[in-house]
Amino acid sequence: MPPLSSRLPVFPWDRLEPYKKTAAEHPDGIVDLSVGTPVDPVPGVVRRALAGAADSPGYPTVWGTAELRDAIVGWSERRLGARGLAHTHVLPVVGSKELVAWLPVQLGLKGGAGGEAGGDRVAYPRLAYPTYEVGARLAGAEPVAYDESPRELDPEGLRLLWLNSPSNPTGRVLPKEELRATVAWAREHGVLVFSDECYLELGWEAEPVSVLHPDVCGGSHEGIVAVHSLSKRSNLAGYRAAFLVGDEAILEELLRVRKHGGMMVPAPVQAATVAALGDDAHVAEQRERYAARRAALRTALRASGFRIEHSEASLYLWATRDEPCWDTVGELARRGVLVAPGDFYGSAGERFVRVAFTATDERVGEAVRRLTA
Repeated sequence: MPPLSSRLPVFPWDRLEPYKKTAAEHPDGIVDLSVGTPVDPVPGVVRRALAGAADSPGYPTVWGTAELRDAIVGWSERRLGARGLAHTHVLPVVGSKELVAWLPVQLGLKGGAGGEAGGDRVAYPRLAYPTYEVGARLAGAEPVAYDESPRELDPEGLRLLWLNSPSNPTGRVLPKEELRATVAWAREHGVLVFSDECYLELGWEAEPVSVLHPDVCGGSHEGIVAVHSLSKRSNLAGYRAAFLVGDEAILEELLRVRKHGGMMVPAPVQAATVAALGDDAHVAEQRERYAARRAALRTALRASGFRIEHSEASLYLWATRDEPCWDTVGELARRGVLVAPGDFYGSAGERFVRVAFTATDERVGEAVRRLTA
């Protein structure tokens, strides 16, 4: 039997290591804008909740505490505009990447008898987070990339459709009308929609809308699930705190599978999540930090010959100088600035780079100095 890893592409970030080494040799140190990992402090209200739940000797439940489910329901109604939610409409998960990677397996998707052809199909944007494709391949299903609209796809054999708004890497926000039409199309063809909305609270030039908003879903959660994470909005990437909201029949099935797999969010992290979802003040404070860094980098990139496309939301600027992305990565690395090549996210990004504004104020200021020198 061939190893499972043979189904997977080369891990993209390994290819960036030589450029990271070059950038690190800059006399004033590296400015790493390649990975969107938070660098700012975990909010005090969250840390206190985590510490307060530290004495948790027993096993947590996969479904989470009643307090956690209450918090997810309340936040979803308040922030997403979702209606008619109950505890059965929510499910905590151990970080959103784990969910994306293993969802097709947990849904029972599979390939055809002679390989991928003729089996279940998983669709995702052509420019996208690589883990959507990885998840399909782990299940042996057929990965299918779409361009502007998934409604252009042949629905035959299509079991799972990924939406991603705001987008990683482009920061594009799908308009409400597009979301509504896609949900209607998916329901017509019996396709399950999972909407990755992890950057929804980080809109800059557009207001992102959830698939759970009544204007999109018509007040019904049938066939749709939204994926949310506290990694970005609350600086909790190290906590692995995320959750699903939507179709209770789908979540009930996932709950059964995940119980067998022991996929439990640790009890202190559950308590921390309750605190994070109940406090909007730290989110507003973090947004202000990111807004200032975004403005500084955007101005500097434009001044040094870049064009910014999309980037209406999220933690990234999607930038190009109309040259191969690795040429841009190499030239910036020599200045001590590390960015992500666009082809990490699909061949359609081969002339772009993704620039994260998750570095500290000091490092962002240093990047601006180097870009405009």
